[in-house]
Amino acid sequence: MIVDKIISIPGLFIAIIFHEVAHGYVAYRLGDPTAKREGRLTLNPLKHIDIVGFIFLLIFKFGWAKPVPINPLYFKNRKRGIFLVSIAGPLTNLVIAFILAILLSFIGITNSIITKMIVIAIWYNIMLGIFNLLPLPPLDGSKIVASLLPEKYETLFYKYEKYFYFILIILIVTDTVDKILGPFINIALNALLKIIS
Repeated sequence: MIVDKIISIPGLFIAIIFHEVAHGYVAYRLGDPTAKREGRLTLNPLKHIDIVGFIFLLIFKFGWAKPVPINPLYFKNRKRGIFLVSIAGPLTNLVIAFILAILLSFIGITNSIITKMIVIAIWYNIMLGIFNLLPLPPLDGSKIVASLLPEKYETLFYKYEKYFYFILIILIVTDTVDKILGPFINIALNALLKIIS
């Protein structure tokens, strides 16, 4: 069990770091220098990993990273900018899972540690990507939904978003989030298994 946790670490690093860098990089390309100024456009894990959130991810498969600072006032089109920045993280995770699946198809599935590490990295990237699409704060999905709402309803959404945090906590504590995301994660995994085969 300890060995499994150790070989999970690279996959976790990949999923978390690229997710956060994607947010910052897209914001930077859209004119927001905040993430770059804060040193967040780097693959250095120390800049992105929240130690408590990382331990929770490793043990409980739920956790968090240091949020990338974003200032929407720099965007020429605020709603479009928030949408693109928010969706960048989850999409990056899914793309990484796809690339790793192709790599695994060339290596072949064996009992080697390398294979296990790749499989775990695929799982973490799919899980993180899909989980963050839930439309509940502080997840990326909530910002995606907010950016698509008319300004009148967007204002209401942000006004009452603090109450949605409790919904997310309840979903996690009761394992309901697993039942919601499970089918979507399985669909993604099965699609990648076809690629590997």
